[in-house]
Amino acid sequence: MLIQLVHIQVRPGQRDAFIEAFRLNWEGAQSEPGNIRFDLLSDPEDENSFSIYEIFENEAALDAHRATEHYRRCIALIDPLSEGRRSKRFFAPVLVEGRAAERA
Repeated sequence: MLIQLVHIQVRPGQRDAFIEAFRLNWEGAQSEPGNIRFDLLSDPEDENSFSIYEIFENEAALDAHRATEHYRRCIALIDPLSEGRRSKRFFAPVLVEGRAAERA
């Protein structure tokens, strides 16, 4: 199992456009066989700060996700709406949905 947390800072005034553009990736990820969870989270203290919480079966599933048309289209749309670099952090799961996580 692979967990990734991505942070994106959106330019002021671009929140709604960002959410609409990101919807392409979110909807597409729902049908990917290696995707376990894919959430877009908003910071309650900064409406232009978002995190994407992703769980994939393994690194191959994440690579497959990055190769999809919906991912590439989303990135092309959100890049001009974002400020700075997207930060990515990977985590080793310990407990996921109440179960001990297996290391893949």
